[in-house]
Amino acid sequence: MRVQFVLQEIWIGLRRNMTMTISLVITVAIAMALFGTGLLLRQQVSASKSYWYDKIEVSIFLCAKTSSNPVCQKQDVTDQQRQTLKSQLEKMPQVSQVQYENKQQAYTRFKDRFAGSPGFVESTREGDIPDSFRVKLKNPEEYKAVAQAMLNQPGVDSVINEQEILKRFFRILNGLQVAALTIALIQVIAAVMLVGNTVRLSAFNRRRETGIMRLVGASNTYIQLPFILEGAIAGLIGGLFASVLLIFSKKLLVDRLAGDVQLVSQLGWSVVILVIIVSICFGVLLCAVSSFLTLRRYLRI
Repeated sequence: MRVQFVLQEIWIGLRRNMTMTISLVITVAIAMALFGTGLLLRQQVSASKSYWYDKIEVSIFLCAKTSSNPVCQKQDVTDQQRQTLKSQLEKMPQVSQVQYENKQQAYTRFKDRFAGSPGFVESTREGDIPDSFRVKLKNPEEYKAVAQAMLNQPGVDSVINEQEILKRFFRILNGLQVAALTIALIQVIAAVMLVGNTVRLSAFNRRRETGIMRLVGASNTYIQLPFILEGAIAGLIGGLFASVLLIFSKKLLVDRLAGDVQLVSQLGWSVVILVIIVSICFGVLLCAVSSFLTLRRYLRI
């Protein structure tokens, strides 16, 4: 009988405040979707960093006739200079492996890496990319010692550390994550305010019923329970809508990002499901706690 009464009170509250309930559901859905998107981007960055950490290399590009570096003097690197550089690299304690890549191999790898951008590939001809040494380090953090040792060496045009490129790219992803979480925080604040107003309006409309329940000896918990569950149900519905938005976010944002940008690894559905569960639970808890605090602070029932 008590369960039936509580469910009846919940339905009455939701029906009487239908407009505010719908607004609350929409606000919670947007907030949780943005919150989940921020978590997905965070997982994407972490997974990509873990994937690429052991694959980071230092590229030492050698002189060519087209080089703008004055050290090269508009001349190709000589065989002797190439052998000397390779010997120096192999003796360095920071270096794990040294691989020489000629112009043809560099152009082939370039075409494979940017196969998805045919216009970019067509504008680059074989020979535009100079030959180089691709150096794998024992510890990617020690690239500065290798770079400083190779710069201004005879036959060296430039030294590029892939870690710096990755840092800039991941900084952009971190910026997107912060933006999504910031907007989500604003939406959460709006959701809390809507929950408070909805609960206060619902309690005011049912002040006669709650007064009668107080007279017959009902406990505060029993009186407050329908209002708290109304907020929790609205949060649950909003969380379910947010899960649909997160699936679209995974398809349209995360997967497309991983497909278009080869620096990003693919994010599995298990992570998405976990983020959806966390978002739904957070939405329910947010609305339930907001309802409880509103009743304790503003309503003496």
